[in-house]
Amino acid sequence: MARMKFICDAERCIECNGCVTACKSEHEVPWGVNRRRLVTVNDGLPGERSISVACMHCTDAPCMAVCPVDCFYKTEEGVVLHDKDLCIGCGYCFYACPFGAPQFPQAGAFGLRGKMDKCTFCAGGPEANNTEVEFKKYGRNRLAEGKLPACAEMCSTKALLAGDGNVIATIYKQRVATRKKGPEVWGWKMAYKEDGNIAAAEVKS
Repeated sequence: MARMKFICDAERCIECNGCVTACKSEHEVPWGVNRRRLVTVNDGLPGERSISVACMHCTDAPCMAVCPVDCFYKTEEGVVLHDKDLCIGCGYCFYACPFGAPQFPQAGAFGLRGKMDKCTFCAGGPEANNTEVEFKKYGRNRLAEGKLPACAEMCSTKALLAGDGNVIATIYKQRVATRKKGPEVWGWKMAYKEDGNIAAAEVKS
């Protein structure tokens, strides 16, 4: 069984917000909630990079660990979903998630507490597939239709990839090799702008 994952290639992302717009349109996401958003690092400076961020459907999801009513669950494909009928809006998942995926709906300057909302990997929710009830609560269930998430399909530069984790990892590795880059892409030098050997030595000491 495939394990569904997202990956965003920061070298290809052009900050067009096409993924954000596609998500909002596909699921009729309410005002004040962005299931996907763009984050730009070093904006306007040399080395500026943008990355599309949403729920990463973690293998060991912290939102599932902290939810007091166990409204989060994982599908056979590894997609982390939640049951809005069980959700009590405590916000624990909001604070536990390192990606800020679960969100309260917002109305007005201070927002409105209610049922949490998050990216579903276009996999709907616990209701019957492609029913009106499912769409109203969770949006369109594209996976049940044999399609990938709308955000990835609408990415004009194919920076945002979605699908079987092994497949998209292979695609990304091929891209890195084509760019003549190796392990340093995610190494100390990239993360901390330091000499990798010095940083590694400091960790070991």
